[in-house]
Amino acid sequence: MTIRVLLADDQALLRSAFRVLVDSESDMEVVGEASDGAEAVRLAREARADVVLMDIRMPGTDGLAATRLISADPALAQVRVVILTTFEVDDYVVQSLRAGASGFLGKGSEPEELLTAIRVAAGGEALLSPAATKGLIARFLAQGDGADDGHDPDRAARLDALTVREREVLVQVAGGHSNDEIAERLEVSPLTVKTHVNRSMAKLGARDRAQLVVIAYESGLVRPRVD
Repeated sequence: MTIRVLLADDQALLRSAFRVLVDSESDMEVVGEASDGAEAVRLAREARADVVLMDIRMPGTDGLAATRLISADPALAQVRVVILTTFEVDDYVVQSLRAGASGFLGKGSEPEELLTAIRVAAGGEALLSPAATKGLIARFLAQGDGADDGHDPDRAARLDALTVREREVLVQVAGGHSNDEIAERLEVSPLTVKTHVNRSMAKLGARDRAQLVVIAYESGLVRPRVD
């Protein structure tokens, strides 16, 4: 099936470059372009997009607000948002993931990384960007939202619904490991890992693996490493 991609960026030149790249692939096509967040939300619905490449900083409704609107709309439940940032060290990153984005990518990334991001997101997985991402997430979550330890007690209580094995899998997901890697680490089949991940998402109300990572940190199940 062809992956339907929506481009949301206020810079026409960047949208044009992304369009050429995406349309050059046989398994994906650009179905719309938006110059602000409000237009992105509208086109996500009208164009039946699978993946939205969303710039954070746009006039009017920005990418963060647009991501929240898309994530909160049941009619857009299958739409995946990949945030594009000018700087990968960006204090909007975790807010974006909390808002419902499936991941983020720096605009300076290689073309193949962008195409991979689209395919990963369309497949329902999380793209936690190149290697620096996990460290960024850990660092920002460690700052918290004003709480003493940066953890959400309500989220921690929700973990009670998980089985021991689901918790083990969640820890591995938060470490950025793929299903195959987790299967090898826990000596189970990849299908079993996928089942545990899907059940954890359902129990915790997470749209995808990216939100599972955030929940794992917010709940205190996984602690940020201090280098």
